[in-house]
Amino acid sequence: MGLELKDVCKNFGTKEAVKHLNITIDKPGVYGLLGTNGAGKTTTIRMILGIIKKTSGTISWNGKEVKRENVNFGYMPEERGVYPKTKIYDQLMYFARLKGMKQKEANEAIDYWLKRLDMEEYRDMLAEKLSKGNQQKVQLAQTLVCDPELVILDEPFSGLDPVNSQILKEVIQEQIESGKLVIFSSHQMGY
Repeated sequence: MGLELKDVCKNFGTKEAVKHLNITIDKPGVYGLLGTNGAGKTTTIRMILGIIKKTSGTISWNGKEVKRENVNFGYMPEERGVYPKTKIYDQLMYFARLKGMKQKEANEAIDYWLKRLDMEEYRDMLAEKLSKGNQQKVQLAQTLVCDPELVILDEPFSGLDPVNSQILKEVIQEQIESGKLVIFSSHQMGY
C-alpha cells in the first residue's frame, strides 16, 4: 500500500496554491496535512482524489495513477455533505451502493456504523433534524461504509463536541489498526 505525490503543483491562474509537493506514505497510519487556512490542504486532498486536476506532477496509489477505479477511498469533506430531506439510512445506503456494495453487505455496514457511532436511534430521521455534530457523524459513516483502504478526512473535528471528538479519535485508531491509511487536514495542532 502506498500513496505518493511527486512534484505536485496546482495553479489557479497566476496564484500557486500548491508548490512542488512531495509526499510518500507507504504504511498504515494516520497522517496529517497541517497548515493555516489557505495553505493548500483541501486543494491537495482534492487533487489526490481527482476532484480537481493538478497543474503538474504525479499522484499514485500502489504505483498506479490515482483514479476512482483503482483506489477504494472514503472522503469526508469539510463542508456538510448530507441531504437534509433524506433519512439517514437512505443516505448511507445511497453512498454504499454508489461504491458498488450489494444490498446485504451495505445493510450490515450501515448497521455497524450506526451502532459504532451511537446513531441507531436516528436511522429513520431526516438529516435536517440532527445537530451539526450528528450530521458530522453521518458524514463519517458515509465515508467509512464502503470499508475504504484510503480514508481522507478534511477538518474532521470541526463542529464536534468533546464526546464525539473522542469517538472520532477511537474510530481513526480502529481504522489504523485494521491496516488503513488515514489522512486528515487540520489547522489546529491539538488533534
